[in-house]
Amino acid sequence: MLPWSDTLVITLVALAADAVIGDPDWLWRRLAHPVAMIGRAIAALDRALNREAWSPARRKSAGVIAILLLVIVALFAGYAIEALIPHGLAGNIALGLLASTLIAQKSLYQHVARVHAAFDSGGLTAARDAVSLIVGRDPNSLDESGVSRAAIESCAENFSDGVVAPTFWLATLGVPGLLAYKAINTADSMIGHRSDTYRDFGWASARLDDLVNLVPARIAGLLLVLAAPLARGSMASALRTMWRDARNHRSPNAGWPESAMAGALGIKLAGPRRYAEGLVDDPYLNANGRDATLADIRRALRMLAAACGIQFAIYITLACVA
Repeated sequence: MLPWSDTLVITLVALAADAVIGDPDWLWRRLAHPVAMIGRAIAALDRALNREAWSPARRKSAGVIAILLLVIVALFAGYAIEALIPHGLAGNIALGLLASTLIAQKSLYQHVARVHAAFDSGGLTAARDAVSLIVGRDPNSLDESGVSRAAIESCAENFSDGVVAPTFWLATLGVPGLLAYKAINTADSMIGHRSDTYRDFGWASARLDDLVNLVPARIAGLLLVLAAPLARGSMASALRTMWRDARNHRSPNAGWPESAMAGALGIKLAGPRRYAEGLVDDPYLNANGRDATLADIRRALRMLAAACGIQFAIYITLACVA
């Protein structure tokens, strides 16, 4: 286990590298992305252990075994990587560059920004196509406000899952913690569904993902509260809405950053949404807010960038006192 001072340096390098470089397509066309490798492992476990003929209890037990195997392998791989790379400044920089591939500041910004750009270049049809790449809801059911709302919700939720949480676990437990988190989060996205196929097998992955995101989601919400003024939003409204409405979200975690974003921008988020499996009739976050607009996507992006900057400043401060 590396000293915490080294882990914080690795975290700062990872954040800086991801902000500048992001996920270059030319690289991942030639190499297997770590998340893609994790995804292949999850798919193999799914094929081997998720048998339709098994009872619900047996499928749930198989899902527990699957996620435990995945986390153990991820932790072992992380410790092996830290052991193989020489310690010192050069080693910390190398580890930070590797870790940056599992943080999504720049790629999240780019994906959400493409929705805004699609409105300008191709109107609602193009925007629906762009937003379908980052959300699971039926794009054909979305009007301009619906597309804007979906993009902003994705921005807020993925700021927590894709930026704050991996950074938190990297800073807390080093590369092993980062890899274990990404394994859990990827498993939740692949098999943590409530469908007939995964209701039992994916139960453990979904519950473990809820657990490892409990602290990061609340940190993400607070970072967005602090970032609100940089998008001409209200910190007081963001904090009040987050505290009041976060619990109304079906997820124990996603409601924190989403309600903070809703309160900061003065818009309503969540609410009824149509997915391939049917309508989800959830309550709104900030129900008295106005409908989201195209301009609000830009404001959400400013909040995202500002919140990432605030997070970086916090880790610099921690590195200075460690």
